[in-house]
Amino acid sequence: MKFEKPPLLVNDQIGILLGRGMTGDLAIMAARLESVSYFRLSGYSYPFRKTDPANPGGLLDDFRPNTSFEEVWGRYVFDRHLRLVVMDAIERIEVAVRTQLANLHGHRHTVFGYATNPEALPSIDTKQRLRFLDDLADQFEKSKEPFVTHFKNKYGDCHNCLPVFMACEVMTFGAVLTFHRGCHQEIRAKIASRFGVHHTVLDSWLLALNTVRNICAHHGRLWNRELGTKPKVPNKAPEWNDPVVIPNNRVFGILTICKYCLDRFAPQSNWASRVVQLLADNPSVPLVSMGFPPQWRESPIWAGTTHATGGA
Repeated sequence: MKFEKPPLLVNDQIGILLGRGMTGDLAIMAARLESVSYFRLSGYSYPFRKTDPANPGGLLDDFRPNTSFEEVWGRYVFDRHLRLVVMDAIERIEVAVRTQLANLHGHRHTVFGYATNPEALPSIDTKQRLRFLDDLADQFEKSKEPFVTHFKNKYGDCHNCLPVFMACEVMTFGAVLTFHRGCHQEIRAKIASRFGVHHTVLDSWLLALNTVRNICAHHGRLWNRELGTKPKVPNKAPEWNDPVVIPNNRVFGILTICKYCLDRFAPQSNWASRVVQLLADNPSVPLVSMGFPPQWRESPIWAGTTHATGGA
């Protein structure tokens, strides 16, 4: 089937929304649809659509009674703030992992061992290792970072790769995952122990966080998304299961992982309070769509978290 729908002017888009039962101030709707596309915003309108009685689980185009444009816009704004908060936590976790990798790998295999010694990355195959090194070489060549330029000018006659503590700073998060996965199990175990989990759990967390980071970086909808990459939940750790079982299929699981990690290496952080404040500022957002269990505040991981009062 050919796609033959014509592009619509903003006034036409407003007409469709009104025709389907949405209410709103026409001037405000027009201004906001000029800054956020109709298609992007439509993803936030699905929870407001009528259900199809002839198709269980299906949705109609029409909206439920009293659905306003401002409600849909509120979900969009909430999701944008949520992505910013999540990205802040993921950045801190990523930087911590980079730091641990650089320190532990450099001391075990020398600062150039990751590039010169195949035995320094024993947990990935030769093809993966070479692709990882090729990507790093490309980053080394293209980087305009002052520290990379300085290294090239001073040491480039003898070295065609960066020492590991510099290399970790130019890696993409995906490359960090490959590096972490390729390290000797003892290194991964040491890093995981500092996060308070088994290394297989941390592996799954980093993969899930990278997936969520990509969603956030591309401004994708996060708040009610079901995650395709599901992190492992430490089944034997009581704080993850009693009295509240932490689900791993929606953003609440990611938020809980972030808080758990930050509690261990950034206990002074006010991050969790910012999450609680964001929820308090948006009481109409259904927490169940984000994977929050009804008694989530009773979880030992979240217990005692108060609203934000300032700080980082």
